[in-house]
Amino acid sequence: MYADLLHALPDVFAFTNFAAVIIGVIAGIVVGAMPGLSATMAISVLVPFTFGLEPLVALGLMAGIYNGAMYGGAIPAVLLRIPGTPAAVATTFDGYPMAQKGEGGFALQVAVVSSAFGGIASAFALMLLAPPLSRVTLLFGPSEVFWVAVFGLASIIFLLGGNPVKGLISACFGVFVSVIGSDPIYGNDRFTFGQLEMLDGINIVILLVGLYALPPVIDLLETPLKTDGVNSSKLGTEPIWKALPRMKYLKTWLRGSFIGIWIGILPGAGGSMAAFMSYNEARRTSKTPETWGEGEPEGVAAAEVANNADTASALIPALTLGIPGTAVAAVMLGGLLVHGLQPGPMLFRDNPDIVFGFMWQFLFGAILLVLLGGSLATNSFARLLNLPRPLLGSVIIVLMLIGVYSIHGRMFDVYLMLGFGAIGWVMDRLKFPLPPVVLGLILGGFAEENLRLALRIGRGDPMVLFQNTTSLILVALTVAVIVGPTLKKRFVDSRKSTA
Repeated sequence: MYADLLHALPDVFAFTNFAAVIIGVIAGIVVGAMPGLSATMAISVLVPFTFGLEPLVALGLMAGIYNGAMYGGAIPAVLLRIPGTPAAVATTFDGYPMAQKGEGGFALQVAVVSSAFGGIASAFALMLLAPPLSRVTLLFGPSEVFWVAVFGLASIIFLLGGNPVKGLISACFGVFVSVIGSDPIYGNDRFTFGQLEMLDGINIVILLVGLYALPPVIDLLETPLKTDGVNSSKLGTEPIWKALPRMKYLKTWLRGSFIGIWIGILPGAGGSMAAFMSYNEARRTSKTPETWGEGEPEGVAAAEVANNADTASALIPALTLGIPGTAVAAVMLGGLLVHGLQPGPMLFRDNPDIVFGFMWQFLFGAILLVLLGGSLATNSFARLLNLPRPLLGSVIIVLMLIGVYSIHGRMFDVYLMLGFGAIGWVMDRLKFPLPPVVLGLILGGFAEENLRLALRIGRGDPMVLFQNTTSLILVALTVAVIVGPTLKKRFVDSRKSTA
């Protein structure tokens, strides 16, 4: 089962593939250090530029950006009390007080080593858990694959948190976009409105860039971040290898890694939840909980190890079942589709060198954090916080326009991207979740194709969808995901009323 994993290792060490990981890590740290930007947005902007690249080069860039951005968010969180990414909120609790005491450099060293530890643990979890899970899913037929797609949509809608109705609307919008174009069986036009450019459907890159990349940039241009600059005296000059012996947080790292991996596998949870859970658990078990919030290095370690441990683990359900654990994983699924790689069990059978090479790139990306994110980030990337936000936003918009135009060389795609950007901005303001839209687009056509295939096999009898144990289990899981949150809420309310 793991022979393909070892066979893919030499390909990762090819110059272009390994250089892509290095560049991705550096770019990710820069993006993460910019408040308002995120790994999701960075990868969304990157995807159009990877068309002409080899799959491992493109995936290496994505893996590096993901790892780098999750750590990069700690830089402004520690130095300015401004989380660079949502997952870095818990890092501010003790990171900023450390910077105020002149230990900002040491706080960043704790953060980078903790981030690397969490990323390495997450990569190993992906390597160990994804292959056997993919072997199991290879046994699935059309009806089982259809229910997997339905389960994925239900999971992201009802487990994402917030309003399930809004999640359902977002998912339905994504499914609607997935059926635009020519019918895959009969060839009839569907929802093209007479536009020849839409006969092939909506390119997922256009949707990703519009929904995920444009709204944050609009926010940057609307409310430019004003800071007083970074006080270099807060950075410290102690080399990271001298600080390592002082970091005796192995128990915290192990516990935080487990929490992060578990949260990463759950659809819709994400690094923010993992960081808070790890921080709270570490504080609860600490011998000196009264020092937390006043500059406790272990608090930085607990938060950073967890929000990095959910990176690769979020791809376990994404690669094997097509169910992303986080928004970034959903965008990465789009990157796989761009290169003709269909997420799911067939991915491991048809493209083992690429998918296992991708796993190795996640591992090396986490290791490179220590080399590229230590003193280099502390003494260089932190200064990037002083860049004018309007200038940064303008450059990103230009890159987005160039990238989308380069897909087919037509302005129609640019207009479509701007339209999706406007929709994404409105959805963001109205608190509609965006991951269900992406998942609806990815799984919509997938579910339709397998549903119609299953019905053709069953000669139109819908009971063919319920004729084996695996399908019934998936139906039961889907129902549990849908009714579970409601029953839990009613149970909690009844206990409160009784109390």
